[in-house]
Amino acid sequence: MMNFHILTLFPEMVMQGLNTSIIGRAVEREYISIEAVNIRDYTLDKHGKVDDYTYGGGAGMLMQAQPVYDACMAVQDKIAARNTDGKKVRVIYVTPQGKTFRQEMAKEFAEEEDLIILCGHYEGIDERVLEEVVTDYVSIGDYVLTGGELPAMVMVDAIARLVPGVLHNSDSAVTESFYDGLLEYPQYSRPELWRDKKVPEILLSGDHAKVDAWRLEQSIERTKKLRPDLYEAYIAKNPCI
Repeated sequence: MMNFHILTLFPEMVMQGLNTSIIGRAVEREYISIEAVNIRDYTLDKHGKVDDYTYGGGAGMLMQAQPVYDACMAVQDKIAARNTDGKKVRVIYVTPQGKTFRQEMAKEFAEEEDLIILCGHYEGIDERVLEEVVTDYVSIGDYVLTGGELPAMVMVDAIARLVPGVLHNSDSAVTESFYDGLLEYPQYSRPELWRDKKVPEILLSGDHAKVDAWRLEQSIERTKKLRPDLYEAYIAKNPCI
């Protein structure tokens, strides 16, 4: 079972977003577990304060080092008590300054037994604690959100569906966009004819080899048209195509 530990100021937001659909069912069936840890529970401030003004001035508030550090250490101690192999747990900080999250990264993270995902808020988190605990800085795109909760949920969804057993059909994860560097081919369902648009004849042929060849051709063409950057990388890796 893979375990996700999400450090956040808004645990309800995270759990409500992830306890549904495929991910929710995976939790029920114990293929994965998701824990939302409230950073505010670890502050030493009697009023529950976790932020303060930044040194040097500037707009906004900054999350303080102490509650973030203590929350992270509490989770790591719990993991260490369960796992005696001494393996270092990866701590992901979701930030626009990180490496862009891609399918290859999702596959890499899916190999871990435990992942800690740290969600910032306000103007971010005190740099000193990031230097202490973070192993991976990850971004889901070149834009700024109000907090790390939405990116964390995106990453959990992408990673969890690669964990064995999570998807009902084990082939789904290996035929989707980005798995082999290509966008997914077009797909069709019943009825065979809809608004004068017919399902391609090849998909009705029953010839699986021809269907596979058609799907690869469509994936290549679609990638070339919509994502030329991916297409160029694919051709570089597969020159015979």
